[in-house]
Amino acid sequence: VFGMPQVHWLQNLVKITYFSFLCLQEIIEFPILKLNGRTMEIESTFHMYVQPVVHPQLTPFCTEGIIGALYRVDEWMAKEGLLDPNVKSIFVTCGDWDLKVMLPGQCQYLGLPVADYFKQWINLKKAYSFAMGCWPKNGLLDMNKGLSLQHIGRPHSGIDDCKNIANIMKTLAYRGFIFKQTSKPF
Repeated sequence: VFGMPQVHWLQNLVKITYFSFLCLQEIIEFPILKLNGRTMEIESTFHMYVQPVVHPQLTPFCTEGIIGALYRVDEWMAKEGLLDPNVKSIFVTCGDWDLKVMLPGQCQYLGLPVADYFKQWINLKKAYSFAMGCWPKNGLLDMNKGLSLQHIGRPHSGIDDCKNIANIMKTLAYRGFIFKQTSKPF
């Protein structure tokens, strides 16, 4: 009986620590490339820096908050025809973290809904491992190396990461790999 409150306290501490961890990390960049699934060419780009809510002092680039960023993403998705129910589209990420944890966590913290189009994606690490038979431990760097591709731009720059993702996808597609959704439905 004595151990139960201790375990409960530990569980609460883990939840609080996890919540604090999420609150310390915020989305500061929203980069999206529209990649044509047939030609594997980039057709359009959405890119903006986001002003953090919890730690708003960052850089002059981050001038608009996450609410404005999500609104602008939705506008861009509509303009590009990606909200048309007859158009098939899916996000591709390097890992599940961005759309499984980070975006939903920040939206929950701010009391914002998560748009349905963010609830399904292709994890490029999983796709690469299916295609190549090995897990890319160092993400984009390992995938580029495994495919003999030159890394584009700076590591961890969101827009440069998107360009690397597109390049990796193009290479895998030219090798005959067929991409499928890897996320589990919410």
